[in-house]
Amino acid sequence: MYDEWVSGTIRTAILGASGYTGAELLRLCVGHPELEVVAATGDSQSGSLVADAYPSLAAAYPDLRYGPTGIDAVLAAETELVFCALPHGASQAFVPQLRDHVKVIVDLAADFRLKDAALYPEWYGAAHRCPELLADAAFGIPELFRDQLRGASLVAAAGCYVTAASLALAPLVRSGLVAPTGVVVDAASGVSGAGKGLKATTHFNTVDEDFSAYGLLHHRHTPEIEQATGAQVIFTPHLAPMNRGILATVYARPTQADPDPLAVLAEAYADEPFIVVSERSPSTKATLGSNCAHLTARFDRRTGWVLAICALDNLTKGASGQALQCANLALGFPETTGLPLVGLYP
Repeated sequence: MYDEWVSGTIRTAILGASGYTGAELLRLCVGHPELEVVAATGDSQSGSLVADAYPSLAAAYPDLRYGPTGIDAVLAAETELVFCALPHGASQAFVPQLRDHVKVIVDLAADFRLKDAALYPEWYGAAHRCPELLADAAFGIPELFRDQLRGASLVAAAGCYVTAASLALAPLVRSGLVAPTGVVVDAASGVSGAGKGLKATTHFNTVDEDFSAYGLLHHRHTPEIEQATGAQVIFTPHLAPMNRGILATVYARPTQADPDPLAVLAEAYADEPFIVVSERSPSTKATLGSNCAHLTARFDRRTGWVLAICALDNLTKGASGQALQCANLALGFPETTGLPLVGLYP
């Protein structure tokens, strides 16, 4: 645990700090009393000031410059905690080397989420380069896998779609209230979930006044949802014309005559500081900038379906906030340290 190996401020590095999740990590680390960001990398911005790339961070990081992505920056800064906010596939080149030099690594990509190495060629198009590490990685949804995260040295933080779908579905499957087959997950994401790099599909003129589905039948996060929930799902993601937010709607068949899925969610998350369960229909706006997920559920007697909905901020609870929550558990800090409970409104 934390107090056994270090005292004082935790020297922290963020690999890939020039992207949206990296910038969100920089924002959140400012409010964490125990973390000091001593290295931030970003190949596209190497040599430039963080404040120039993100003026919103200028007051907190007036002199911090981006360096090239690699382990040299981590070693030179003598870091103890490393966040990898890199594109999918990139962390596999760094994590094996970093493990001998830092105490905790939190990867925000999918590189260490799947336990079965055979799934990577099918869903990510390439064999895993260090499959021997998959068993060591704690899966990063604290509300569902907290015991694995306490004291972990390698964390694979779950992404936004997987987190929203799993928080809504997992308690219903675990309780036996719904069948673990024939589950439908229908989710919509803000455009920031596609990353900072400009693509034709995320250009303003493409996204504005549009709503579209993608990744039909074979979206790469499907096996992660199935691994986290223990259910077989058909997952359809959508791109919504908004900056931030995820809204996931889950449909499942009950295993009993008159189920109460809202009560199951309320009981499962009764003591969770970052989960709000109520009869209100969740709204992405209510979660903006916070580390909270908002949930509700219903049983439709007319059609026989159970409905569960989760809303969260895809960059906070769906990415960087969750990564910091996992780091708190790994380091032995109070889980809520440095994390915002309240969203921005309007």
